[in-house]
Formats: sequence, structure tokens, C-alpha cells
Amino acid sequence: MAGMKMRKKSELPSKLCAHCALPFTWRKKWERDWEQVKYCSERCRRATAPSPTEGGERR
Repeated sequence: MAGMKMRKKSELPSKLCAHCALPFTWRKKWERDWEQVKYCSERCRRATAPSPTEGGERR
């Protein structure tokens, strides 16, 4: 964390989730790809993603 200043949570960037439309704030684990983050959680991401068996019959 050298050179990184601590911020209050209210100062962190936030976005709206593409699935549930609730606001969520930046997390350290998203530091490298914050621009590509669209969902607040894995649950919302899975709910929006097409299932792998879609378009084909399951036997």
C-alpha cells in the first residue's frame, strides 16, 4: 500500500448494478478492472449471464 492514501468509503467511486440497479462501491479486488465491472455480486452476474445449456437440448 505504499503511496496509496486511505479514503473514506463515501469518497470511493460507485456504480449501479446492471442486474438489480442498486448502487455498489469500488473494492480493492476490482482495482485493475473497475471499468469492466458491471455487477455488484457474483449472484447478480450469474442471474444475467446466459446458461451454458441454452439453445441446446439437455439429455
